[in-house]
Amino acid sequence: MKKILVIGSLNADMVVRVPHIPVAGETILAETVDMIPGGKGANQAYAAGSLGAQTVMFGAVGVDRYAEIEKKSLQSVGVDVSRLLVRTDCATGLAWITVNDAGDNSIVVVPGANKTLSEKDIADNDDLLHSCDIILCQLEIPIQTVLYAARRAKELGKTFILDPAPAPKLFHSELYAYIDIIKPNETELSLLTGKDVSDYESASDMLRTKGVKNVIVTLGEKGAFVNSESEGKHLVPARSVPVVDTTAAGDSFTAALAVRLASGSSLLQAVRYATEVAAIVVTRKGAQTSIPSAAEVPFDDK
Repeated sequence: MKKILVIGSLNADMVVRVPHIPVAGETILAETVDMIPGGKGANQAYAAGSLGAQTVMFGAVGVDRYAEIEKKSLQSVGVDVSRLLVRTDCATGLAWITVNDAGDNSIVVVPGANKTLSEKDIADNDDLLHSCDIILCQLEIPIQTVLYAARRAKELGKTFILDPAPAPKLFHSELYAYIDIIKPNETELSLLTGKDVSDYESASDMLRTKGVKNVIVTLGEKGAFVNSESEGKHLVPARSVPVVDTTAAGDSFTAALAVRLASGSSLLQAVRYATEVAAIVVTRKGAQTSIPSAAEVPFDDK
């Protein structure tokens, strides 16, 4: 199996269970609160490791208990955390996540050390990009750092996958040309293209014209839409499941996609597998705590 490098964020997630997401000015009583290892980058690395891929996590943390919790969680599924950068002048990232009775969530992130990850950090660790085959990025680290990593991945002939979350107000158009696979959800795709959330087919066409080889749009309970340079357009349905918590579903989808591609599956096979993994994640509480092992995922490549 090919090796996966995840470049991105690590956050300690404070997950608050509420009957409904509060509106502006509203005070409500929470049911429970849990501290769970998270961050979009760490979630992807954890999922890739849990699903059996050789995985390296590269990012920045502070000198605090949250950093140790993050590292131990990733190490528990075999992720290499030896190259994480430790900042002495800022804390590990934190996220406050409210989850309602329907399983929907609202998230506020304090980036902390994540916002310090720089182009120079990537350049100083160029050997990591050389040694890995598939590189995953998200947007909880500076966009300039992501752009540099994508450009370098292109130069080295690596497969670069971007999960454009959280969708930025300003997106460097140059970045599109370096992306092999982009995986937005409907809302993120709308923010990137200016098109209505229901118009995901033409919106994905727009990203293809900007240079992206493959666009995969996650559609929640409807599954995923694939617009591929090599495999055309397909709607991959999702299995109907009871939704408990959607946290980390998108991260797990992206990681599962990379894992199957690393093992030699076609893009469509990988999307089908990723859809199944995400369906399991939403039936469980938390971020990394909701991610299944490879043995838990019923899947047939046929």
